Amino acid sequence: MKLSPGAQAPAFSLPDLHGQALSLEQFRGRKLLLSFYRYASCPFCNLRVHQLSKQAPAWQARGLDLVAVFQSPRESILEYAGSEARPFAILPDPERGLYRQYGVEGSWGGFLKAGLQVGKVAAAMKEGFMPGKMEGDINMVPADFIIGEDGRVLVAYYGRDITDHLPEDVIEQHLR
Repeated sequence: MKLSPGAQAPAFSLPDLHGQALSLEQFRGRKLLLSFYRYASCPFCNLRVHQLSKQAPAWQARGLDLVAVFQSPRESILEYAGSEARPFAILPDPERGLYRQYGVEGSWGGFLKAGLQVGKVAAAMKEGFMPGKMEGDINMVPADFIIGEDGRVLVAYYGRDITDHLPEDVIEQHLR
């Protein structure tokens, strides 16, 4: 079931990429951008993580924390998306329990639309992000949630295709 603005964000507690327990409750009193991705070697996902890594320190200084969730196991994330230090937590969720809690699903239409995103394909390749080992559902469509200080969903953005994430200008609108 997809979430809507105003809904209480589903609670979670999972080990992060480095084995440290991470829960929604830890972000109480701050805003949180919770971003769901496909698999760890997805070129589009790695491009987005790269872009967010540049923005994260400034956003964190303004009251917005970030957490990325991948449907890949820890080892694969360390090889791809987590191969560089990131200024935010990354959660492996290979069983996709958190995906189900937040209503994040796959779409074959969304998978096929990505072939039309020539600019995004070129941008990912230019940054050196090439496809690798595919894990989980190849047609998983990304989703982004901005969760308020009180644990309620402010924005629930379900991507239209496998390259689609919440635009940065919308994130900016929700900062303090």
